[in-house]
Amino acid sequence: MENKKRKKCWQITIFTFLLGLMLCFPANAERVLNADIVIVGAGAAGTAAGLEAVLSGAKVIMLEKQKITGGTANFSEGPFAAESKLQARVGIVVTKDFAFKYMMDYSHWLANPRLVRAFVNKSAETIDWLMAQGVKFEFVGATNPGGPMTWHVVQGLGKNLMKILQEKYQAAGGQVLLETPGKSLIKENGRVVGVIATNKSGETIRVQAKAVIVATGGYANNKEMLQKYFPAFPEIIPIGNIGKDGDGIKMAWAAGAAKEGLGVMQTYRLGVPGYGLASHLNAAYSQPVLFVDKKGRRFMDESLSTNWPFAGNAGIKAGGIAYSIFDAAILESYKKVGIPVPAGGQYTPAWTKLTKFDEEFKKELESNRGYVFIADSIQDLARQLSMDPQVLIATIEENNHYAKMHIDPLFGKDGKFMRVISQPPFYAVKIQPRSLGTLGGVKINEKIEAVDENGDPIPGLYVAGSDAGGLYGDTYDLMMAGSTLGFALNSGRIAAENALKYIKTMSK
Repeated sequence: MENKKRKKCWQITIFTFLLGLMLCFPANAERVLNADIVIVGAGAAGTAAGLEAVLSGAKVIMLEKQKITGGTANFSEGPFAAESKLQARVGIVVTKDFAFKYMMDYSHWLANPRLVRAFVNKSAETIDWLMAQGVKFEFVGATNPGGPMTWHVVQGLGKNLMKILQEKYQAAGGQVLLETPGKSLIKENGRVVGVIATNKSGETIRVQAKAVIVATGGYANNKEMLQKYFPAFPEIIPIGNIGKDGDGIKMAWAAGAAKEGLGVMQTYRLGVPGYGLASHLNAAYSQPVLFVDKKGRRFMDESLSTNWPFAGNAGIKAGGIAYSIFDAAILESYKKVGIPVPAGGQYTPAWTKLTKFDEEFKKELESNRGYVFIADSIQDLARQLSMDPQVLIATIEENNHYAKMHIDPLFGKDGKFMRVISQPPFYAVKIQPRSLGTLGGVKINEKIEAVDENGDPIPGLYVAGSDAGGLYGDTYDLMMAGSTLGFALNSGRIAAENALKYIKTMSK
């Protein structure tokens, strides 16, 4: 009897202890954090916003979905600026007025003029700000030959830029929670006051803040959103984008933000999936020699490969499948002399000798993915490409005739890019439309505040970088070189500055 009483007493004690634990730590418990500003996304826009805010004395928590910071900016090369000190030092004249008018005219005034003006006006000061953080620049140039020299290329490129800014941010007291994506915004009494997130352990984290900056980098990896908002070619191949599922865009919409800029794609030159900007195979097929559609006919001025948005649009218009064709003589010149047209910015600049082409081509051929072809005759090449041999032969004969005269009466390509294709073996590379990301989603104003359908700001909510619409019309603008990275950095800083002003107003 004593033993039974003792056993029952222990059972009651254990039950009481476990009940106490459950009451103290319920299954759906949230970990609550507090900050002045919470930032969703640790790419260029989010990092610039965070650093701007912590340097001004704010407490900032940054949520990042991936295992590392930097996002797509890790693959960038340099930001846009007009009237920077670096430009003035070497005699480059690109005025703010010129840049503003060019960008607006390029968009056919579909862009938000106040937003474009705010970006352009801030751009030179942001270069000074970057240098003050320890960022060094290699040179100022243009991505498109002959274009305005607005591209401020960073030493060590984007990866080094993001490393410097993140180190500065964290050293100044900024906090980063990796593998902790934001899930929804907290809205109280019409104001956005925080973010609900989940970490890699599945723990719910509630970050309470006075303002929120969303900068998750767009929706380039979200197939459903691409099919809905980019129906022209939803199978477009993303480059340098991982996990860009439109998380921030959808969060902002749920909080009442209006839509803008959906369907604007940062199209890149046609290419093969899986090859980076430093690839020699990529450099070879990007040269403006001869591009044909799946029927074997030319469909564009191949020199547009230097103007990525136009090349991407042409490839989509051609049906999404094309082939770059060249011969042994042309390839030999690439190996010994180098490529005449840059095929990856500073990754493969002009006159890079393609010493790794054979190795990359062989590896791709052996993969049997169906992207590279080699033949001893045009007839055989056409059969491999499932084309009518007579059509491809006629196309190449026409190309050779024009090349000998150094003219292109069909599409007006500069004669210096016309090359005869006659020496076997003949090469073909299947190329498809690619993208560096999406460029819109949430409607914002010049203060980077998210706005509703009436154009009124949503208090406490800012959307920066590629989640925001309004910078472009319907096509990415490459001529204002560095505009995407530049907009990310500048919109992030502008968002932080205005969020801090908003917080001060709220505290009065």
